Amino acid sequence: MKITQIRNATIIVEYNNTKFLIDPWLGPKDYMAGFEAGINSQIRQPRVELPCSINEITNVDAVIITHVHPDHWDEYAKNAISKNKKIFVQSQIDKEFMLSEGFSDIEIISSNGTDFKGLKLYKTSGQHGKREIVEPLCRMVNMPYDMMGVVFKSENEKTLYLAGDTIWCEEVVESIDKFQPDVIIVNACGATVMNGEHIIMNIEDVNEVVKKAPSAKIIASHMDTVSHLSVTRKDLETFAKTKDIKNLLIPKDGDTLVL
Repeated sequence: MKITQIRNATIIVEYNNTKFLIDPWLGPKDYMAGFEAGINSQIRQPRVELPCSINEITNVDAVIITHVHPDHWDEYAKNAISKNKKIFVQSQIDKEFMLSEGFSDIEIISSNGTDFKGLKLYKTSGQHGKREIVEPLCRMVNMPYDMMGVVFKSENEKTLYLAGDTIWCEEVVESIDKFQPDVIIVNACGATVMNGEHIIMNIEDVNEVVKKAPSAKIIASHMDTVSHLSVTRKDLETFAKTKDIKNLLIPKDGDTLVL
């Protein structure tokens, strides 16, 4: 497999000779205001430009949208991606949203496995921040809470677990126990809302993943881009060096990892 870090949670996964675009956030640097509910809301986002052209990014077989938050899907993606492109989503709500965006070939990934081009995709669960605290906040700002992770399985490839926008939680433990992934992608900038709750993994959460899956390659994504980050690539690199962690990979935007 090949994993190309584009920007933020936007990555390209080449798996079993099939190319997936994950969570395309394709607008130019600074085009969006910071999230009002997050820390550093005065900082515009994305903080950096894309590392390559939108045409290169969207030249894929299918798109996976883990959830429809505005740093995972935007107008630029809507306008750049062919309306008949295969789109995978987490729920009927997100399917209806993508239909309203003009797309026609939309499929909900099943937790029991969805077949596509000789591989299987499995929907996994997580918590986009502690559910009992963050879900009510999402309702207050009219933003959906739910997200998904995705497991990629094939006889020809190592098992890949894309954890998605989640903190370290029971659902992540269950996914690692069930699928025994060889490669795990974690969104790890510690994005934090105004009440101090982090809503994706921070350094402590990444450390838990490393301890839980010591033989897996752990890849840190969703770095250095959103306004409400609390962890940088440099922070993670320092942590990994201090703890002598060898299996944590921290790609820069535009880097491709071959696994």
